[in-house]
Amino acid sequence: MPLSNTATPKYYGMFRDQVLRGQIPVCEPISLQMNRIDARIKDPRFFYDQESVDAWIEFCENELTLTNGQDLHLLDTFKLWGEDLWGWYEFEPRSVFVPDPSGHGGRYENQMVRKRLTRRQYIIVARGNAKTVYAGCNQGYGLVVDPDTTFQVSTGPTMKQGELTLDSLTTAIQRARGPVFKFMTMGKKHNTRGTQNDKRALDTTKKGIENHLTNSLLTVLPMSIEKLQGWRSKYSTVDEWLSCDIREDPIGALDQGAGKVIDPWIIATSSEGTIRNGIGDTIKQELMDILKGEYENPHVSIWWYKMDDISEIANPNLWVKACPNLGKTIQYSEYQDEVERMEKNPSARNDILAKRFGIPVEGYTYFFTYEETLPHRPKSYYGMPCAMGCDLSQGDDFCAFTFLFPLKNGKFGVKTRSYITTRTFNLLPYAARLKYEEFLRENSLVIMEGTILDMMQVYDDLDRFIISQDYDVRCLGYDPYNAVEFVERWARENGGFGIEKVIQGAKTESVPLGEIKKLSEDRVLLFDEALMSYAMGNCIVLEDTNGNRKLYKRRRDQKIDNVAALMDAFIAFKINKEIFD
Repeated sequence: MPLSNTATPKYYGMFRDQVLRGQIPVCEPISLQMNRIDARIKDPRFFYDQESVDAWIEFCENELTLTNGQDLHLLDTFKLWGEDLWGWYEFEPRSVFVPDPSGHGGRYENQMVRKRLTRRQYIIVARGNAKTVYAGCNQGYGLVVDPDTTFQVSTGPTMKQGELTLDSLTTAIQRARGPVFKFMTMGKKHNTRGTQNDKRALDTTKKGIENHLTNSLLTVLPMSIEKLQGWRSKYSTVDEWLSCDIREDPIGALDQGAGKVIDPWIIATSSEGTIRNGIGDTIKQELMDILKGEYENPHVSIWWYKMDDISEIANPNLWVKACPNLGKTIQYSEYQDEVERMEKNPSARNDILAKRFGIPVEGYTYFFTYEETLPHRPKSYYGMPCAMGCDLSQGDDFCAFTFLFPLKNGKFGVKTRSYITTRTFNLLPYAARLKYEEFLRENSLVIMEGTILDMMQVYDDLDRFIISQDYDVRCLGYDPYNAVEFVERWARENGGFGIEKVIQGAKTESVPLGEIKKLSEDRVLLFDEALMSYAMGNCIVLEDTNGNRKLYKRRRDQKIDNVAALMDAFIAFKINKEIFD
C-alpha cells in the first residue's frame, strides 16, 4: 500500500473498534492519545505507510526471540506502539546535493524529503507488560535493517538495567532462527586472527552489539547527562526513567545529541514511580499538556496506561486500563495477590499502587500510609498553648518548625512553619517548584533572600509569626545540629525552662515514633497544611532486628524535616506534660 494521508492505521483501527465496542476499557490518557491519532488521520500533512510497519513486524516475528529463547510473536500492544513509531511520515523541504552527470562536482537543490514523524515515544505502563522486550525489538530492527552507520544507546537507572534491553536481542543472535540472523552470524565468534571473511557480521562484543557490515554499534551507557550528552545516537531507549532517583532529564540529553542525525527516535519506557516532584513528574506534566492539546507536538507518541481512580482497583475488569497485556505477559492471579498484599501490608501499598496500577502517590510512605497523610479540615489554634519542635539542619537547606497543640480526648493539633533560601527555591525542578508554591500560598513556607539562611533572621520572622498567632509556646524540643545560636537566643528571651535537647538516633526516636504512628493511624494528629502532608508522605523509618526505629532522610530533596520537628515537639511535650494541665 502506498503512502496515504487519509488511511486509518491497520492496528490502531482494530484497537479503536474494540474500544468503541466496549471490549477494551481505556483510561483518560489513552483516550486522549486516540484523539490525537484520529486528528492525525484527518490532517493532510501526515502520511501513513503500512509497508514500513509490516516490514518491522515481519523482522521481529521471523528473527527475534524472547529472553528465554522462545520464538517471539508480537503482542497486539507491540503492534499498536510500533505502528505509531514506524508508520507515520511527513514531507519537509531540504537542501539535497545532486552530483553532476559528468561525475565532477554537483549542486544543491531544494527537494521534499520524506521524514519519520515520531521522534520520541513514551510508554508508561504497569510492571510485567514486557515493555523492555518491545524496546529491544526496535533496537534490533534499527541495528540490522538500517543501511546507515548508526550509533545506538540503551540506558537505565543502572548499567544492568540498561543491559536488560539487549538481553532478548543477544539471545536471538545466539539462536539465529531466521534467515537474516543465520547469514549475519556465519563465521567464527570474536574472530581476531582469521580473515575478515571469517568474521561474523553481527556479534556481541565488549562494546555491546556490533553490526560489522555497516559498522554500527548498540551499547549501554549510564543514565546521566554527563555520560549521555554529545552522543549522536540515532536510536535510543531509556528504561525506568520514572522509577529512579534522578534530577536530570536523560531523554532531553539524548534528543539534543541526535539533532544532526536523520530520522532518529527515542523510546522511553517505564512503570509509574513512587518518587514525586522530580524530573519525571515534570516530563509527565509536559506529556499531559500535549495529550490535552494545550500545545501541538506531533513528533511525540504517548501511551500512558493507568487507573483513572483508586476506587477502580476493586473491579478486576478494569485492571486492563493499567495493564494492557493482562492475561498474556502477566496473569490475573498475580494481580489479585498484589491487591490482597496491599490490604494486608500498608507499607507496600504505595509501591503496588504505582507499579501495578499506575497511580502516583506522595513518596514511599513506608511509615505513614496514604490515608494517614491526608490533611484534615482547616482549623485555627489562635492563642492556644503548644510545644514547638525545630529541625534547623544546614544553612542552605530546609529549616523546619512544627507546633503541637494538646487538645481534648487525646488529640493534637499540628501547624508548621519552614524556611528556605531563594537559591534553593530557584534550583528546584519544575514539578517540585509547583509543590513549593503551594506551600507558599498556604503560608507554611517562607523564602528568605540569599544563599545561606541567617538563623537570626529566621528567629526574627518566627517570633513575629508566633506573636501574630498568639501561640503560647511552653516548651521547645530541638535537634542540636546547627541549633546552638538559635537555642541560646530563645533561652535568653523566653527563659531556659522547657528546653529539651533531642539527639537523633534509634535510642531516642524509637518510642516517640511508635506513639506518633499510633496517633496518625487513629487520625488524631489534626494537621491541615499540605507541607505537613508532604513531609509525612516522604517519611521513611529504619527498623533494626530489635524493632528500634529512627528517621531515615533518604534524599535531601525528599523533605521530612517537619516530621522530625514534630517528633522533637512531641518529646518535649511528654517531658513537660505537667505544664499543660
